[in-house]
Amino acid sequence: MFLELDQKSSNNIALIDSEGQQATYGDVVAFSQLFGTIFPLKTLIIVLNNNTVGSAMGYLAAMIERVVPLMLSATMDGELLKELTDTYHPEFLWKPMDMVQGNETVVLEKCGYALVPTGLEPYPLYEDLSLLLTTSGSTGSPKLVRHSYNNLEAQARNISAFFDAKEDDKPMVDLPINYTMGLSVLNSYLYAGATALLTGLNPISPKYWEFLKTNEATVLTNVPYYYEILKKLRFFRMDLPYLRIITQGGGKMSDELYMECAEYAKRTGKKFIPTYGQTEGSARMAYLPAELAYEKCGSIGRAIPNGKLYLINDDETVITEPDVVGEMVYEGPNVTLGYAVKGEDLILGDERHGVLKTGDMVKMDADGCFYIVGRKKRFLKLWGYRVGLDECENIIKSAFDVECACVGDDERMRIYVNSEAELDTIKKYIASKTNVNSSAFEMHYIEKLPRNDAGKILYSKL
Repeated sequence: MFLELDQKSSNNIALIDSEGQQATYGDVVAFSQLFGTIFPLKTLIIVLNNNTVGSAMGYLAAMIERVVPLMLSATMDGELLKELTDTYHPEFLWKPMDMVQGNETVVLEKCGYALVPTGLEPYPLYEDLSLLLTTSGSTGSPKLVRHSYNNLEAQARNISAFFDAKEDDKPMVDLPINYTMGLSVLNSYLYAGATALLTGLNPISPKYWEFLKTNEATVLTNVPYYYEILKKLRFFRMDLPYLRIITQGGGKMSDELYMECAEYAKRTGKKFIPTYGQTEGSARMAYLPAELAYEKCGSIGRAIPNGKLYLINDDETVITEPDVVGEMVYEGPNVTLGYAVKGEDLILGDERHGVLKTGDMVKMDADGCFYIVGRKKRFLKLWGYRVGLDECENIIKSAFDVECACVGDDERMRIYVNSEAELDTIKKYIASKTNVNSSAFEMHYIEKLPRNDAGKILYSKL
């Protein structure tokens, strides 16, 4: 059975959410058996997630019964949902009861969720297709990542191993489980028999902290943007004796924030474990052991268990010398099958064969630890200089207390910040740091950067 859920103690609690619902491992297995009676054949469903017991139960039942869930946000735009529904022809939607229309038929209910048929003719599915996710937690594109069952099982085993996940762990699952990293937290800790704490609450809400403290969360996983919020909320001064691990993924942290996390962990006896991953690699592909966090500032560490990382030049020769920048390649059982852009693609098999070119430009130090420099497609050539957009963002955020996003082309870099008063100062500063004439930079004030559910900047909106 998926994640060996039927081998856990049936009375142990698997899921708790911030709406007051909970489910045991026995509840999950029993519901999956009921769920399976609806589906005599392998088919596609859409799960509209809101990080509750109801949405998690639908996802887990689908995985156990080899029904393929396309995970989306319950708050996504209605037209985008219709576009994806029309493109991929799910046979059912698993969605919150309050989203059910009066003319829709409900064939199954559980924990505030309903299974509703679409009346669409499903496309044929590849036998080992297990899950579909949007490419980066966003929902602005019909492009999906196709996962196999082995991808998710291997990822859960590996993550639970290097996090030393235990049955008495209570990880916060506050990243959306329709986002690859949120889903990896859920899968890896359920594989260990732990209790997942599901919430869609924002850390700025007092109810978020009430939920975390009441349930004595042991693991906190999030992206850099949320740690920036936590810093402003004085998280690093909080007394949370039951918290065992803080871990980060979903992009590069500023060196200042990274060291604040490392120093907090060192001071309080906790572990800070930076990680790196992509949806195409079923979330995590690298991690930095906690004992190296303090001395390897900004590093993503080394490959996860049973994985391999290396760098290549433009001609695809392998780079073996330290401190040389190249594109990072990952090999491992968690590399996904490939993409789908239309319903007919759901029958496709494994197109990657365990090898993923990440698109990230990275260097490796003499100890074999990797450091991300930027995205391969996130470089410009300004006035003859090769300039990284991600690097410029980090330079600005390290020197100024602002939110920042950089986009552009080889003629001009456009820099968006949320401080109108700092525009000229930032322009002069980044010009001096990059050694590029200031006329190559175009400054823009923006009140709030566009972000997806997981806090990642939506550059396409800028």
